[in-house]
Amino acid sequence: MSYTCETAGHFYLYQVIARWEQYQSRLKKKPDDIEAISEYFPFKVYFLNAPQPLFKGKSYDEDREIAEGCHRHIKKIFTELDEYRAFELLRNGRDRSKYLLIKTAKIIAMTCTHAALRRRDLVELGFKYDNVLMEEAAQILEIETFIPLMLQTPEDGYNRLKRVILIGDHHQLPPVIKNMAFQKFSNMEQSLFTRFVRLGVPSIQLDAQGRARPSLCSLYSWRYKTLGNLSHVVTWPKFKVANPGLFYDYQLINVEDFNGVGESEPNPYFYQNLGEAEYCVALFMYMRLLGYPASSISILTTYNGQKHLIRDVIEKRCAENPFIGKPDKITTVDRYQGQQNDYIILSLVRTKTVGHLRDVRRLIVAMSRARLGLYVFARVGLFQNCFELRPAFSQLMSRPMNLFLAPNEKYPSQRPVGVLPSCKPLIMNDMPQMAQYVYNLYADRVQQMERLEKMKKPISNNKKQQDEENKKKNNKDDKAKKSVESSLVPPGVDAVDVKKEQMIVNEIEMTEN
Repeated sequence: MSYTCETAGHFYLYQVIARWEQYQSRLKKKPDDIEAISEYFPFKVYFLNAPQPLFKGKSYDEDREIAEGCHRHIKKIFTELDEYRAFELLRNGRDRSKYLLIKTAKIIAMTCTHAALRRRDLVELGFKYDNVLMEEAAQILEIETFIPLMLQTPEDGYNRLKRVILIGDHHQLPPVIKNMAFQKFSNMEQSLFTRFVRLGVPSIQLDAQGRARPSLCSLYSWRYKTLGNLSHVVTWPKFKVANPGLFYDYQLINVEDFNGVGESEPNPYFYQNLGEAEYCVALFMYMRLLGYPASSISILTTYNGQKHLIRDVIEKRCAENPFIGKPDKITTVDRYQGQQNDYIILSLVRTKTVGHLRDVRRLIVAMSRARLGLYVFARVGLFQNCFELRPAFSQLMSRPMNLFLAPNEKYPSQRPVGVLPSCKPLIMNDMPQMAQYVYNLYADRVQQMERLEKMKKPISNNKKQQDEENKKKNNKDDKAKKSVESSLVPPGVDAVDVKKEQMIVNEIEMTEN
């Protein structure tokens, strides 16, 4: 006999239902008979592990409800087995996934690209849905937005789709169009979400953010009509304390030419800035030496060339160092849209022209990735004159443009947010000074650890000596004990034989007792 969902269905039909119907017909013949409910109940043995007595015997309606509840419990078991029956017939994963997609799934998640690739299969399966929810809709091509709306065949000439919800931010980056003609003259970078907003279609705009400190939020809140703060960005413990080792929670650090070179372009549009890359890595190493978790720090830049350069510097300086390691992410601002981290180190790279950061939407993405700390490395003289960036850079430039450190603090911080450190700031005027300071700080940390190791060694050596002395003492005691035992043994008798005799005597005494 094979135990399958199919045989379970036959058992339920011919054994369970048949007996239950017979039980109900017997009760109809004896209405209001309490004893008949328990006497004729057909599933007593199955419910023996239930709290006893199963039936209270006080009320006919109460006992009848208990019997009905027991039947519902059994029925639920066989109903679930019937739902699994399809998986006995569908042997491969593809068929099973299609069955789940059509019959049981309530929420299905996919990308617009996947919807386009699988549209024919979904239509042939008879896929049905009533609502579509699109996240990051402002970053999806207009034509891509229509694909998820057409994954089912109309019924009687009408599409059963009832509701489409688009969620996005048209103040951030649009879809990526590499062809400049299509991008600028055909306006293909405009998403359907942005088109609806510009046409005045009624929309709901969020008026409170829950990601960043209020001070960091002010760097980009000017772009939104009414953007406040949720209560937890003030009340949660991590938002209540300042960033240890740093005077400010955000700062714009001016980076001059390093060895007479600012930005470089080894390949067309492959922009790099070695001074900013080294400065960013030096700050990351400093934060790690203070105890910041590497997973809480991300390094962003506005160009792919700088991203690869920073990765190379990290590989050389930090990757194999157990004290420092790698940051959580090293990537571009465009790639990081939709993500966030506690501390963001940002490199703007350019020293000759502003470049594509002139697009305010890219600036908004860059300023809004950090939760607790944002540190921007740039050529201040270049970006301060850009009209499009002025609202954000005017706030950044209200603070000193040299990096202010408080090296006597450790992570996690005990200093309340908004309170400056009690010590004088250690001001970093340029990248070489910062790099040298981090090198010295690292050397000091290594020396401290070596001193601690040396202090531990005498303690461990003393412990070893004490253990050896105890071992020698125990050996001496064992020898003395053996000599006493041997002195009690008569001449010509082996000590081992005496021990065996003594053990036999002890066993005999125990059995007698």
